[in-house]
Amino acid sequence: MYKHILISTDGSEVGQKGVDHGLALAKSVGAKVTIVTVTEPFPIYAGAAAGPGWLPPPTATVEYEASQKEAATRTLVDAKAAADRLGVAAETVYIPEAHPAEAIVETAGRRHCDLIVMASHGRRGLRRLLLGSQTSEVVTNSPVPVLVVR
Repeated sequence: MYKHILISTDGSEVGQKGVDHGLALAKSVGAKVTIVTVTEPFPIYAGAAAGPGWLPPPTATVEYEASQKEAATRTLVDAKAAADRLGVAAETVYIPEAHPAEAIVETAGRRHCDLIVMASHGRRGLRRLLLGSQTSEVVTNSPVPVLVVR
């Protein structure tokens, strides 16, 4: 059925549910997996509080990027270890400074994945509108099936 599954995770507890489910599915169908995590660029907020033309000091962006890379590395090491314990062939991919939904769909295409597995926080209503939904964007834009774990 599936030969190559892309599993997306943000390292959260909810994201771990997606990793666990995706790895179990891969094991049951004999698929290989690519585990991906994406970090977003340094958030720069425009507004009155920061003042016009405000830019963060260079050290702030360097520290942010380093902490994002460290967290992503931990996330991927843990996910790869879980795959190894199950005997599932897995590669890991870290994509820094990108829009997560776009990066997930692009990675699935580049790696010729035939399924994307990811978790959803299950936000609804105003919370979803304000916070956005990477999962919803992936479902909307992916040319391959997306399995959403809650």
